[in-house]
Amino acid sequence: MLRLGSLNIRAPAVMGILNVTPDSFSDGGRFDNPDVALRQAVKMADAGAAIIDIGGESTRPGAKNVSEQQELDRVLPIIESIRAVTEVPVSVDTSKPDVMRAAVAAGASMINDVYALRAAGAVAAAVELKVPVCLMHMRGQPRTMQDNPQYDDVVAEVAAFLESRIEACVAAGFSEDLIVVDPGFGFGKTHDHNIELLANLRQLRVRDRPMLVGVSRKSTLGELTGRSITERVPASIAAAVVAVMQGADIIRAHDVQETVDALKVVRAIMETGKNL
Repeated sequence: MLRLGSLNIRAPAVMGILNVTPDSFSDGGRFDNPDVALRQAVKMADAGAAIIDIGGESTRPGAKNVSEQQELDRVLPIIESIRAVTEVPVSVDTSKPDVMRAAVAAGASMINDVYALRAAGAVAAAVELKVPVCLMHMRGQPRTMQDNPQYDDVVAEVAAFLESRIEACVAAGFSEDLIVVDPGFGFGKTHDHNIELLANLRQLRVRDRPMLVGVSRKSTLGELTGRSITERVPASIAAAVVAVMQGADIIRAHDVQETVDALKVVRAIMETGKNL
């Protein structure tokens, strides 16, 4: 069991992705209608999602910023609607402190921040809210992060960044027990960087904090398979299985039912192996 404050989930767990945006890389525009978004959330909950992650601002390469009010208008109604019909916890995918506050007030139980609480006031908001936070590694910003990213040692540098963000949050008064880390696949990394990170995932579990991995439908899988975004489900499942076998606790996925089923098999094998 993975315990993050009051949030208790059985690992490995699936975090279902619900982007209520017009421009996300995989599902932009599909769920920006509140009724459609709610139906998708219920579908993911019924399929076994342990968390539903709501995003109101795209972080795909080249994405444009949206205003705080735009983001609030997108995420708050769906958070409130989901909390009214299911007990599955909701995470808010945001970097804006006031969106964090409003989302938690509306019923969100977790913050998923691609900037790792580096925005002004974000750490203070997290300290105030006392809910679990996922700190993700990203080099640069979404608009420019894929402009020739370079590392001397991508595994060591990502691990060092995550360590430094944990230290900064703890120094500000945030509980380390509430922190989840994410290597940030596809965020300021080449395809080779992503493969190297996945192959060395155990080295990124800094301070033994739980790890979230998001590889669902990403461009590296398209590079490896030659498949379009909508054809990358098998590759996404394969990457999710590898990630869990390498120590990931939470898999962030678009295709919840398929990922849940795959991880049931992985869990059974891992639990049996512990008893041998």
